[in-house]
Amino acid sequence: MATKKNDIELAAGLRTVVTRLVKKLRQQTPEGSRLSLTERSTIGLLDQHTSLLPSELAAMEKVTTQSMSQILNHLSELGLINRSSSATDRRKAIISLSKAGQAVLHKMRNEKDEWLHEALRQTCSARELDLLRRALPPLTRLIDFE
Repeated sequence: MATKKNDIELAAGLRTVVTRLVKKLRQQTPEGSRLSLTERSTIGLLDQHTSLLPSELAAMEKVTTQSMSQILNHLSELGLINRSSSATDRRKAIISLSKAGQAVLHKMRNEKDEWLHEALRQTCSARELDLLRRALPPLTRLIDFE
């Protein structure tokens, strides 16, 4: 029978492993090394949402609009985003991912996926791989928990 202490230990262990895995994955992206974590996340959001206002990006990233402005300026200097005027309000900028930004994002994702695939292949048995596959749905539900 699970106890609260065991559940807290599980939570702590899961947090530690997930955090360390995320850090390890970040190290596997030479393409993304010139980008901060927030810049990487921003281009991911733009890939997911197609186009957003700078204020929307700032809210999603939980940074100030001034910080987002600096992030967008750097991404623009690198040619990773496009800025266009809103059709309804010319004063508002619409941010989208450029072709170069899409290429960088997909390259970073592929680098991580290739590394993780190889790590799984070399360190896990077939039974362990099946266990990881079955753990994906409950782990995914954790992401949506508020």
